[in-house]
Amino acid sequence: MEFHKFFKFNRRVIILSFDILNNIDKKIHFIGIGGISMSGLAEILLYRGYKVSGSDKNKSHLTEKLKAMGAEIYYGHKAENAQDAGLIVYTAAVRQDNPELVYGKENGIKTIDRAEFLGELMKGHKYNVAISGTHGKTTTTSMLSMIVLEAKKDPTILVGGELDAIGGNVRAANSEYFITEACEYKASFLKFFPYIGVILNIEEDHLDFYKDITDIENTFMKFSKLIPDDGYLIGSFEDKRFMKIYNQAKCNKLSFGISGGDLKAADISYNDKGCPSFSVSLKGNYLFNIKLNVPGEHNVKNALAAIGASISLNIDSKSIIKGLESFGGAHRRFEIKGVKNGVTVVDEYAHHPTEIKAALSAAKKYPHKKIIAVFQPHTYSRTKTLFKEFLDAFYDADCLILADIYAAREIDNGEISSDDLGDGLRAKGVNCVNLHSFPEIVNYAEKILEDGDIFITIGAGDVYEIGEMYLK
Repeated sequence: MEFHKFFKFNRRVIILSFDILNNIDKKIHFIGIGGISMSGLAEILLYRGYKVSGSDKNKSHLTEKLKAMGAEIYYGHKAENAQDAGLIVYTAAVRQDNPELVYGKENGIKTIDRAEFLGELMKGHKYNVAISGTHGKTTTTSMLSMIVLEAKKDPTILVGGELDAIGGNVRAANSEYFITEACEYKASFLKFFPYIGVILNIEEDHLDFYKDITDIENTFMKFSKLIPDDGYLIGSFEDKRFMKIYNQAKCNKLSFGISGGDLKAADISYNDKGCPSFSVSLKGNYLFNIKLNVPGEHNVKNALAAIGASISLNIDSKSIIKGLESFGGAHRRFEIKGVKNGVTVVDEYAHHPTEIKAALSAAKKYPHKKIIAVFQPHTYSRTKTLFKEFLDAFYDADCLILADIYAAREIDNGEISSDDLGDGLRAKGVNCVNLHSFPEIVNYAEKILEDGDIFITIGAGDVYEIGEMYLK
């Protein structure tokens, strides 16, 4: 299929530019270097020959990897960690009274937040692909990465999870292709420079920052306007908020979906593991068939988004098919952790009600007798603002075990608890129990799990440890 007849493929040329790194011969210091995105940025700089240091609360395999690559790693935050730095990069979660950030400002060291720094790195590439949306970013970014790697485009890749094909969460390279997730939290993706912008979905989330869904929608509209006229906007036909943006876009644009859209999936069927096969058409013209190795209807949509981005990059159909069919999932995205006593242990990063529904729907299509789910709510603010939505997210679980809320960047002010969520779910008829420690949860699960069951841990915190404890 000749994709170019549907789009105008006149590429803009961006002069390689890393203005923020010009004349920096001192180290670049990262506050919160162990984070999934920050560690990736640090690795890219190490690959390009810069001196790198960083601090974090705890040791992890990501900090150990950076240390082995030559980075100076500090545990705990102290002013002296930032000495001799020529630039300090910090995350949105870093408080303004952080001693390293304070030291930098008091001593005239340039400071920059993670999103702006990532935007500066994007300036040095022609084909920047920024994948945004309330959920599905990591899987879609991983799918597209597999395709672009198969097409031998040698991309730089930043993923919000870990992908076996690149040996982690980042791949540093020297080509003109740059693929990254684009998170809407604190409107950080407005600091990016997308040539292709993907919007998977627009829903309520991060209401500790945004006023309401209208505020979120307006921010995604601003993101779409960052795409140049010869660039590409890609998003879901089934998301009414995206379609408002689509209808106003001046650049090339492509909608995808199952019920409709420019790029459409049809003839969907599932194998005995719940993995879908389907045909793909563009503007009514058949392109090819795809067989995914990840489960669930939501991954049909993620795959369509990756196909749309690939078409916008003029990648051939053989590379698209082979790249997608070789994708077996990213870590913590419906990841099969192991089997014990006939029980399949799955870990899933879902922390938004829509994501949870999709994960449990995928589990329903997987061979099982019962689905025993453990959910660890992520942040007090999300649990409070999406409380009603969470009450309708767990009907596909035969038994739900609720762990305590994972605070992440927040402090418990006593307004909401996991027990409150449990009470609400039980009132709705959900078979639910609250337990307050991981050992308690493992002991309880061992008593009720039987041969043929699925034991799925759900959440963006450290809930995955429960599955690992059970397997041990």
